[in-house]
Amino acid sequence: MTTAENPEIGATADANGIKTNYLEAGTGDPAVLIHGSGPGVTSYANWRLVPPALAENFRVVAPDMVGFGFSERPANIEYGIQTWADQVVGLMDTLELPKAHLVGNSFGGAIALRIAAQHPDRVGKLVLMGSMGVPFPITKGLERVWGYEPSFENMRKGLDVFAYSRDLVNDELAEVRYRASIQPGFQESFAAMFPAPRQRWVEAMCTPEDEIRQLPHRTLIVHGREDQVIPAQTSLRLMELIDNADLRVFSHCGHWSMIERTKDFNRNVSEFFSG
Repeated sequence: MTTAENPEIGATADANGIKTNYLEAGTGDPAVLIHGSGPGVTSYANWRLVPPALAENFRVVAPDMVGFGFSERPANIEYGIQTWADQVVGLMDTLELPKAHLVGNSFGGAIALRIAAQHPDRVGKLVLMGSMGVPFPITKGLERVWGYEPSFENMRKGLDVFAYSRDLVNDELAEVRYRASIQPGFQESFAAMFPAPRQRWVEAMCTPEDEIRQLPHRTLIVHGREDQVIPAQTSLRLMELIDNADLRVFSHCGHWSMIERTKDFNRNVSEFFSG
């Protein structure tokens, strides 16, 4: 399969020993986009509306995290936040990026937080969107997402919790995402990441609060007010913990700020990185 046939496939680079598929666009200060953890997700599916805007002023790099998309799935991999954080840092090393802005969505926000805590000098500014990273009681929405079993009906129910607007969640999108979720290896790796009971994986994605308090980075926190997957209270807590953080809450918006409020999200992030 070539990139011309599938826009989800970009270049491949070694990232801490993992052959990593990543998309790249633009020039300038680098910004690494870290996707969320939905079934069948790829970096392209998550971020496709963002790079065209950010690439006007920045070098955008958007990898498929190991276990997702078209990155390698090593047989004995131990999925976990440290593995994913080390993958991102490894990709930055391979691409010779000594420092980059990080944009993390949901589970990707937790990864970005871990990188910022462990490698503060490698991170410029930080954007956390509907982010995990602090404890919360698992929501019915996240339970449904992580407990996905492949079927069109289950994908349709899963997508229902992501978006505020029913217009965004139609049968065509559900069919595309369902087909993505049953590509060879996709569901096997996804099912291995967050087996029940799933509350423990919420905690496993956390960075200790005393480490978050020490973060020096300018941080933009974005959350949809109607998010059913990650409660908005997590972003309020992150704002309390990070001294140099601003919070934007979008109304009539669920877990997909970059899709439901694309223009607002892209404008806020571009201005934040440029300021």
